[in-house]
Amino acid sequence: MTAPPDPQSQSHWFLLGMRGIFSLPAIILMLSFVGFAAFTAEAKVPVDQVMFMTGMVWALPAKVILVGSMLSGAHIATAFLAVTLSSVRMMPMVAALIPEIRDRRTPTWLLLIVSHFVAITAWVFAMEKVRDVPRGGRVAFFAGFGVTLTLTNIVLVGLVYGAVSEFPPIVSGCLFFLTPVYFLTSIWISARHRVIYWALGIGLALGTIFAVVAPEYDILLAGVIGGTAAWWGERALRRREAAR
Repeated sequence: MTAPPDPQSQSHWFLLGMRGIFSLPAIILMLSFVGFAAFTAEAKVPVDQVMFMTGMVWALPAKVILVGSMLSGAHIATAFLAVTLSSVRMMPMVAALIPEIRDRRTPTWLLLIVSHFVAITAWVFAMEKVRDVPRGGRVAFFAGFGVTLTLTNIVLVGLVYGAVSEFPPIVSGCLFFLTPVYFLTSIWISARHRVIYWALGIGLALGTIFAVVAPEYDILLAGVIGGTAAWWGERALRRREAAR
């Protein structure tokens, strides 16, 4: 008779993290990568390069920027800078997630490795699920999800690359758009503080304005100004409530 798995073992939590590949966030991301495969096929980017950038760059918007830079003939330094700046948004995600999953014995080199897999989908999934995992198994749980999600999408884009070139552009665009829609709705549902609701609302409102006024910096300006305004407003409200 086979003994049940040790609930304290790292492999147990890694396997549980792998099961997250069947979750709604993972499925939506995979559909988005089908749209990305269609985009790269239309752009005539070789499939081996598409698979390589899927694993190495990982965050989907950064890959779109990279492909756009390649198509525009931008210098490699320009493409590097654009991708780097687009990925700066991952720093707050890493800063928020790492304290949730590490413990006193977690080596720094392991945290650096798992940080590579921090992107919108993995971050939202982990922030919702790791609180139900014992702290000693959280790194293994996140690694199981992140590694499986990355490898699955590498294989996926390789398999569908030839077929998706026949998709109508509207289908590819809709598939690609699923990820930001899911991200916004997930953050709204999982938010625990009113400042997050304020930041999302103000940022979305400002985004429509900056898309017309300053389209090159619309996301950056909407995020910085919206987040700052929400933080100051919530801070002022807390002071007023405390003074009562």
